[in-house]
Amino acid sequence: MSIMCGRYTLRTPIDSLVERFEIEEYPSSITPSFNIAPTQEVAAVLSEDDERHLEMLRWGLIPLWADDSGIGSRMINARSETAAEKPSFRKAFKERRCLILADGFYEWQKTGNGKQPYYIRMEDESPFALAGLWEVWDKYGEEIRSCTILTTAANDLVGEIHHRMPVILPPENYDVWLDPDMREAEPLRDLLRPYRDEVMEAYSVSRKVNKPSNDEPSCIEPAA
Repeated sequence: MSIMCGRYTLRTPIDSLVERFEIEEYPSSITPSFNIAPTQEVAAVLSEDDERHLEMLRWGLIPLWADDSGIGSRMINARSETAAEKPSFRKAFKERRCLILADGFYEWQKTGNGKQPYYIRMEDESPFALAGLWEVWDKYGEEIRSCTILTTAANDLVGEIHHRMPVILPPENYDVWLDPDMREAEPLRDLLRPYRDEVMEAYSVSRKVNKPSNDEPSCIEPAA
């Protein structure tokens, strides 16, 4: 898991998400997940006509030029430092940015006994927004709307576990990030920095989270 945010959670009820992220249109419910994995459908906030709506996107961005949708499984993350220039992500970085909703994520620490998973969240357990890019792939009569999560250097808390972390956007940056008229790379890149570690916490969890099929509350319980 070199640059990756490869698993995360979203268990916050839809009503709380709607209020916190000022969402105008949304599905009636979202199934809580304690182990969201690549290629699954994930909750993302998009802005169109100055209104935010929540949409389910496939996790793993499929570039416009791809011949095979399967490439998306290798595009679950994009480095924030280079996404604006990379052929796979630059068009989405300029035109299609989103908030990917989460309330915790997992990172793995290398140990002498294999990799130990840790769960990282806000101390108050509140939901937060990951900086994302989205794309529409439309070939062979199949349309897929997909997304990727941007990563950055780890803050001091996450750095004890892994050298990278997902970009968590503070609420005051949501409007700029979602603004389709903002197309300059530099002001956007300035938003993509490590989140404040003093409001976060991390603890080790069971290795059952290594299997995506294990999606239950026990995934986020502290390891014995």
